[in-house]
Amino acid sequence: MSSDRDAQDLLSRWQRGNVMAADCPSRPVLQHLTSRWGALVMVALATRRHRFAELRRAVGGVSERMLSQTLKELEADGMVLRTAHEVVPPHVDYELTPLGQEAARHLIPLIGWIEGNLGRIPSAGQGAASS
Repeated sequence: MSSDRDAQDLLSRWQRGNVMAADCPSRPVLQHLTSRWGALVMVALATRRHRFAELRRAVGGVSERMLSQTLKELEADGMVLRTAHEVVPPHVDYELTPLGQEAARHLIPLIGWIEGNLGRIPSAGQGAASS
């Protein structure tokens, strides 16, 4: 009986970390962090805390609706802390949690690699202008 429980525990741990499995719980987190807006929000917040309007200006091209949705997803994933201040007029600050800071430390080199290799990436000449 103990070996059945051990096998189930092992299977459960393996499934939690198998990003290739369709039902892996890491997939939504991966999608939130590596989406166009998710990655850019993470990088912007890695520099400092931002209010919503500041963050929208920092992440060029993001709509208010997409920024709001992205922040909610990252907050639900434990990457972003939302602090509402009880002042008039009310305002909200967004900053990375310690978990978010750790994730950003992995995203920033990837983004740097992409920008450093734009000339080698065939699709980089298509679409929006590079920085």
